[in-house]
Amino acid sequence: MSPRAFLIAGPTASGKTALALDIAERVGGAVVNADSMQVYRDFRILTARPAPQEESRAPHLLFGHVDASVNYSVGRWLADFAATLADLDARGLTPVVVGGTGMYFKAALQGLSNIPAVPDAVRLAVRAAAQGKTPQQLYAELAACDPQTAIRLRPTDPQRLLRALEVFAATGKPLVAYQGPRNPPLLDASACRRVFLAPERIALYARIDQRYEKMIVDGALDEVEALRARRLDPTLPAMRAHGAPHLMEFLNGEISLSAAIARGQSDTRRYARRQFTFARHQLPEFEWRTPDAAFAHLCAGL
Repeated sequence: MSPRAFLIAGPTASGKTALALDIAERVGGAVVNADSMQVYRDFRILTARPAPQEESRAPHLLFGHVDASVNYSVGRWLADFAATLADLDARGLTPVVVGGTGMYFKAALQGLSNIPAVPDAVRLAVRAAAQGKTPQQLYAELAACDPQTAIRLRPTDPQRLLRALEVFAATGKPLVAYQGPRNPPLLDASACRRVFLAPERIALYARIDQRYEKMIVDGALDEVEALRARRLDPTLPAMRAHGAPHLMEFLNGEISLSAAIARGQSDTRRYARRQFTFARHQLPEFEWRTPDAAFAHLCAGL
């Protein structure tokens, strides 16, 4: 039987985009985004979204469909993904799901906890109160009201800290109280072909650095300048795209461009390490392959 879907995960700059497009062309499928930054229309270059010429070779879905002002989440992606699967089924197209956000794959394969929706008024109030506070200050606030959740989060992750504060403000209960039973998964792992791209680390880090420098040449700074001009809430997910905060510091005259580039490269390398760690512990369904071996592995027997 043909696979229900092809799932391609891996660290940033590992060659996922090219592989997904090759698979989509091979099977007559559609490329579906599973990267939390590539959902934003404001960043094509900085998030390495597929180029227009790549998108013309096969249908691409859930790329650049969200405005940077939106507080997009795993839950919202899962809802969009469910609608996309139904659409592709109706069109007779096989999903080729590709991205670096492990939580998206985990939610699709393992289900998502049924956390109550936070009313907009509560979310805006919490974020207004958080303006100007450091992640460490947010962590201290969460530890005071919800120590059970705080102990599970990094003091340097403002987005997840704010999410936990929002849930507590809206419900009066710890976020971890809702992280037990999960909704049914959208995909059965056994019916999918799954691969995690695992290139050699030193070569990957060199590619990350080179790609980041090319992004600057190709216009990433212009994208950040346009976003900066909108004066959005700095805690929004889009504002944390890798390299964006440091490029904004350069545009504000706070650091040099060379320093902004070096810090963006360093942040991206650290992110790649976290992607490896997450996959190792949270995505047991995926088979690890080098980029060179992944295409043959996914296409075996087709």
